[in-house]
Amino acid sequence: MKPWIFALIGLIIISCSGNAATKVKSENLAKAEARQEASDSLPVLTFDKKTHDFGTINEGDVVETAFSFTNTGSSDLTILDARGSCGCTVPEYPKDTPIKPGESKEIKVKFDSSNKPGNQTKTVTLTTNTERGREILRIKTVVTPDPIKEQQRQAARNQATN
Repeated sequence: MKPWIFALIGLIIISCSGNAATKVKSENLAKAEARQEASDSLPVLTFDKKTHDFGTINEGDVVETAFSFTNTGSSDLTILDARGSCGCTVPEYPKDTPIKPGESKEIKVKFDSSNKPGNQTKTVTLTTNTERGREILRIKTVVTPDPIKEQQRQAARNQATN
C-alpha cells in the first residue's frame, strides 16, 4: 500500500474521534445543566439547628424540643416520614402537608428517659421531597440513673452472672 493511504486513514480517524469527543462533552454539559435546573426548582429544608442537647436529666423524665425549619427552596416542601431511632424518641411533624416556599414550621421531638441511664444520643430521620431526600436531627442528653432502678439493674446483673 501507498504511504499516503495510511496518512489519509489516520486523518479520518483523528477527525472522527474529535467530533465524537465534542459531541459527548456537549451532551454531558446539557445533562448537567438540566440537573441544575431541576435542583433549582426543588424545595430546600433549612433548619435553625439540627442538634439539641438536653443537658443532664433524671431517669424517667420526658423532655421535648422543637426544631424550627423554613422551606428556602422554590417549590412546595413535603415531609413524607419522620422516624426516631428508638421507641423512646417520638417526632411530631407536619405529615404530607405542603409547605410553601418561605413558610416556616417545626418538628417537635419528645424523649422518654425511662430505663435509659447514662449518655444518650438519638436521631430522627426525615424523608422529604428535597434533592437530598433525607435529613437527620439529633438529640443528646446525660440521664442520671434512678437509684432504685439502678439497684434493681445491678441485682439482675449479679443474678445473671451467678
